[in-house]
Amino acid sequence: MTAQKATLLPLGSASSQGTACRRSLNVTWLGRTDYQKAEALQNALVSARVRDHVADTLLLLEHPHVYTLGRGADQRFVLNPGDVPVYRVSRGGQVTYHGPGQLVGYPVLKFEGAERDVICYLRRLEQVIIDSLSTLGIAAQRREGLTGVWIDREKIASIGVGFRRWVSLHGFALNVTTDLGFFEAIVPCGIAGCRMTSLASQGVTDITSESVAELVTSRFGAVFGYDQVATLADAELLAQLASANDACEGRR
Repeated sequence: MTAQKATLLPLGSASSQGTACRRSLNVTWLGRTDYQKAEALQNALVSARVRDHVADTLLLLEHPHVYTLGRGADQRFVLNPGDVPVYRVSRGGQVTYHGPGQLVGYPVLKFEGAERDVICYLRRLEQVIIDSLSTLGIAAQRREGLTGVWIDREKIASIGVGFRRWVSLHGFALNVTTDLGFFEAIVPCGIAGCRMTSLASQGVTDITSESVAELVTSRFGAVFGYDQVATLADAELLAQLASANDACEGRR
């Protein structure tokens, strides 16, 4: 995703999507980013979003190889991680893998009033992925009683979220050209016999996480009912955070 300065993209009306109207969303493509660095950035954004010092933000990126456990996840689902680091984090869900060729999305969104519905939020995230895959000719779906997105009996996207004062963090992971062998070292999402798939395994060619990020950006804006989407370079995002921190310090 080529970063552009405050590029505004008109979207369909919120009423046509059946969602509450949100004014604007900032989207930043971070490229390959260390897990702990991305987690620190999320935490900073959440703190700023709670105070309304930044707009809703969607971070899109890849991670180096890493396994993560949700806050209540069972360590026994990590079978043989080898040299790959394992982190326990503040999202829901069990264990998953992140790595090159996988598009990770971290929405930092503020929810108010009737929007404070975690299940509805999860279903919307699933819809973003389902709609994005549909544009690539892939028919994906939900599975009853499970969170995530599936193609037949194979899982292509995992979702695990957290909230802090009703601002979201963590998010989704979509396998694009992911090396699926890394999932063999865990029980993905704590589901025995779970088989993972990717867009590449489904025969989609000439794609990257960055190119799929552009599809996800468009569908995210539509599903969540944003009037405008601004694509920010990472330097612009960091400048906004620095300004937010200055504003906070100035009030003390």
